[in-house]
Amino acid sequence: MKLPPPVTLTAILAPLLLTAPAVAQISLTPPAASAPAKGKAPPVAKKKEAKAAPNKAAPKASPSPSLQPTVIPAPQTENSNVDVVFGAYQRGEYKTAFDLATVRAKAGDPKAMTMLGELCSSGLGTARDYAKADEWYKRASDAGDREAMFALAMMRIAGRGGPVDKDGAVKLLASAAKLGEPKAAYNLALLYLDGQTLPQDVKRSAELLRQAAEAGLPDAQYALATFYKEGTGVEKDMGKAVRLLKAAALAYNVDAEVEYAIALFNGTGTPQNKPAAVEVLRRAARQNSPIAQSRLAWLLIYGDGTPVDKIEGFKWHLIARNAGKGEPELDKQYSELSADDQAKVEAAVKKWLGAK
Repeated sequence: MKLPPPVTLTAILAPLLLTAPAVAQISLTPPAASAPAKGKAPPVAKKKEAKAAPNKAAPKASPSPSLQPTVIPAPQTENSNVDVVFGAYQRGEYKTAFDLATVRAKAGDPKAMTMLGELCSSGLGTARDYAKADEWYKRASDAGDREAMFALAMMRIAGRGGPVDKDGAVKLLASAAKLGEPKAAYNLALLYLDGQTLPQDVKRSAELLRQAAEAGLPDAQYALATFYKEGTGVEKDMGKAVRLLKAAALAYNVDAEVEYAIALFNGTGTPQNKPAAVEVLRRAARQNSPIAQSRLAWLLIYGDGTPVDKIEGFKWHLIARNAGKGEPELDKQYSELSADDQAKVEAAVKKWLGAK
């Protein structure tokens, strides 16, 4: 199996100003439909051109990081009073958090103001009120709180609590990024990549993604990995790309898990380790990634990197098919299973769907 070339990031991130997160999907090229040797998955050619035969083409990768509308304040602070506020928030005691934060905010505490902005924008512990959220975020932002700057920028982009103000949002994101807010750096990177709100600057985008990735933001690690894979704004380096994919995968970024599994399976940018690839795919499949489910099905059915387990393999195939990612070749093979085995597969599918 070979990893197909990814689509360009510019095309992928065109709709990044949508406030709802987009679901990214990366595919492992499926085995060819020809008859396999016993115990092995049939080989698959790397996709070279758009005109490649259908059974050798893989679905395009589409890492689509998107702007996030809200922010949860970080618990780390030297102010013990705010720690009490955040503790109440973490326990789900939102009304208590709101009351405590109100007292602290009136005393001029920026972190408490940010907490009030979060509670008002989310409707937790109080009625949802974007105008009040905007007011509290603005006060905290003016006092230098980087998380409030980021949250306020997201509200400006979405037009919540006031009119859409992309220029104002960019300034807030830039200020928050300078203060070390990784989510601000990440989203500012997307704006530089998109080239609509800001002039396109892929090198600046890569710098900001690196800042956010080094701060441990999984979405930034995943996006920067794609930059290194393509040579977008940085020198192409598959080794760095895979290390970033691994970091994001360890943080349960499902798209990174799938692509990291691809790298492990193919030995691209890292030593080949098919059994490890199968386990990473299995984890992504359990996170309900249809691509992971479909590719795991192939490996289980053909016993490539893992013992043959057709019941489990066809279970994942049917689940993936239910999500629109089924494979006609596997449908054909499934129809050839005995009635008893088909019953076992269907029972396993029902158990999975019921567990969800």
